[in-house]
Amino acid sequence: MILLEAEIAIYLTINAAAFLAYYSDKRSARRSAWRTPEKTLLVMALLGPFGALFAMRLFRHKTQKGKFRLVPLFLCLHIVLAVAFVLTLT
Repeated sequence: MILLEAEIAIYLTINAAAFLAYYSDKRSARRSAWRTPEKTLLVMALLGPFGALFAMRLFRHKTQKGKFRLVPLFLCLHIVLAVAFVLTLT
């Protein structure tokens, strides 16, 4: 059970990092400063889609870019994988 708790903590940390990456990029955009590459943001969204999608909606960042329409699909993928994982536990 401790392993499961550690995995959940890591997953939450990854999602928080994705949220912070999107926040940081939005902040940089407002300041005309160095930006985070889109490829990096997409990888962060693939690993932490909950944080990425929440930040996209909250900060209205990257919502019009076609590539970033993948983020909700990443979220659906994570949900399907989580359900499959839970079903294998029972």
